[in-house]
Amino acid sequence: MQNSAFSLTFLLLFLLPSLSESQLTSTESRTLLEIQKHLQYPPILRSWSNWTNFCYLPPSPSFKILCFNGHVTELTVTGNRTVKLPGNFSSDSLFTVLTKLSNLKTLSLVSLGISGPLPPKIIRLSSSLQSLNLSSNFLSGKIPKEISSLKSLRSLVLANNMFNGSVPDLRGLSNLQELDLSGNKLGPEVVPSLASNLITVSLKNNSFGSKIPEQIKTLNKLQSLDLSSNKLVGSIPSFMLSLPSLQNLSLSQNLLSGSLPNPSLCSSIKLRVLDVSRNLLTGKLPSCFSSKSFHNQRVIYTFNCLSVKGSPSAKYQRPVSFCENEAKQAVGAVKSDTKDEEKKEEDKGIELGLVIGIIIGVVLVSLVLAGLVLVRMRNSRSKEEPFEANNVDKVSVCSNTTRSTISKTVPDSKRVPQTMRSAVIGLSPYRVFTFEELEEATNNFDEGSLCGEQLYKGCLREGIAVTVRCVKLKQKSSTQNLAQQMEVLSKLRHMHLVSVLGHCIVPNQDHHPYAGSTIFIVQEYISNGSLRDYLTDSRKKEVLKWPQRMSIAIGVARGIQFLHTGVAPGIFGNNLEIENVLLDDTLTVKLSGYTIPLPSKVGAESPSNEDGEKEDVYQFGVILVQIITGKVMASASSESN
Repeated sequence: MQNSAFSLTFLLLFLLPSLSESQLTSTESRTLLEIQKHLQYPPILRSWSNWTNFCYLPPSPSFKILCFNGHVTELTVTGNRTVKLPGNFSSDSLFTVLTKLSNLKTLSLVSLGISGPLPPKIIRLSSSLQSLNLSSNFLSGKIPKEISSLKSLRSLVLANNMFNGSVPDLRGLSNLQELDLSGNKLGPEVVPSLASNLITVSLKNNSFGSKIPEQIKTLNKLQSLDLSSNKLVGSIPSFMLSLPSLQNLSLSQNLLSGSLPNPSLCSSIKLRVLDVSRNLLTGKLPSCFSSKSFHNQRVIYTFNCLSVKGSPSAKYQRPVSFCENEAKQAVGAVKSDTKDEEKKEEDKGIELGLVIGIIIGVVLVSLVLAGLVLVRMRNSRSKEEPFEANNVDKVSVCSNTTRSTISKTVPDSKRVPQTMRSAVIGLSPYRVFTFEELEEATNNFDEGSLCGEQLYKGCLREGIAVTVRCVKLKQKSSTQNLAQQMEVLSKLRHMHLVSVLGHCIVPNQDHHPYAGSTIFIVQEYISNGSLRDYLTDSRKKEVLKWPQRMSIAIGVARGIQFLHTGVAPGIFGNNLEIENVLLDDTLTVKLSGYTIPLPSKVGAESPSNEDGEKEDVYQFGVILVQIITGKVMASASSESN
């Protein structure tokens, strides 16, 4: 076994550098140092120098550089800056430098204090750019129309900036799958024209003030749509509830009126989560949302004017007259906004006339009028409505029982800056869950939610699919001591791990079924299957060409490296079997089943670091052999059986 482990380790050391990394050209090395200078030497880049070998820098959740054939193909930097870079910073100069990285496929610059407009020269970024993430900065002005020329884009994330005005037509981005423009000041023009292959769209926390556009019904691949916290008016179109792939729909905190559409066939609804709370809806709750066929879905409809007599949620509904009056005012406000926009267009015409006047010599009059126009434009700028914290009860329809529960965000999550976006797309900040939240997510730990030994599949209120693992604890361990030991769990977040999203410690109360003896660990849910599935299913196996297999091998290696060196103390003996190598929709490796470092687990007998490391290296070698040969070997568990 030792000889095999040594041989496979040598194979790994030989293969990985040649496959994934190379010596960077001197030109691109200088370019990276220019980027460091333009970003004003953030702490995570402070160690860079002329002698830095950029392609061999160890990746982390907040930093990553990938190279291929002497070129940078990925640059990911996540800071924690909550204020703008000083006044001498220029976004135009930064993007001028970035265009020199001509082979970039992924560019992520998050929470770095980048301010100013996004320059049109963004069109000169790499033609092979697939992912662009500039979230949690201070970028302002309009989103340039040139962004729609980046034809290879699959993910565009500009969330939590200061963009305003209209959004360019994005229908030309045929490869785009993820669009996140949330947390800006976009609008009040209509929701933008969207690319047809989108899977996830978030436009929440903006100022869109129109009806829901008909174009959305053409998005047949759309799985998640969030239009919450805008100023949308009119009724909810019936097609919104019957899109073929839509699972999560949030329309909360808008000005939508009328009644909820009642589909003719309840079975046609694929939605798992529907949030229409804090609107102006009237009428009865459609029968589909309370029928047995909808027991695994959630409908959140508080603070409307719906007729739900006899339901516990009735006290959270307003009088019908309130919604009718507010709806009339909302429509009037939208018409007023439209007139304002027309007026601005007229003003632009006046400005053009003034320019002509300047040309023909009426300089003084033109300057006076231009000054007046500028004053009017400044005074007419509308202020963004203050965000109202939705810290109220959410009512869900689950197993024919409507109950209200209180969502409780824990103090731990406050330590994570609001401007931070996880390096793993869509990963929410680490938090401590209440037991009631997990009961709701797993349908009271129903056997139908069981997907493994003491492992339940669930769905959080936010529409995030998760797994909940129940781990037995010693009776003598106090909740306070355990809470201190849980800190290491918050570090188990990496792009190649099934990351831990949070935990719950049940207090010592006899009326709980798991009282004083269980901790619940909440992790990501990966639904695309395991590496075993891809090697044994002939249709899936065709997807695994050599580049994909090499990428999977590297992903497994990086996941192991993080477990061994990315947390302190390192985690060893990680049950690295091919069944636990999960693949997401982009074939990115997510290791599951790794050791959860809980000192209070009953009968926890972790191997020594040396033995555990040898075991992990050997098991990684076995996985490599299966990736290379395409043949699945019997796992250790099946051999023992």
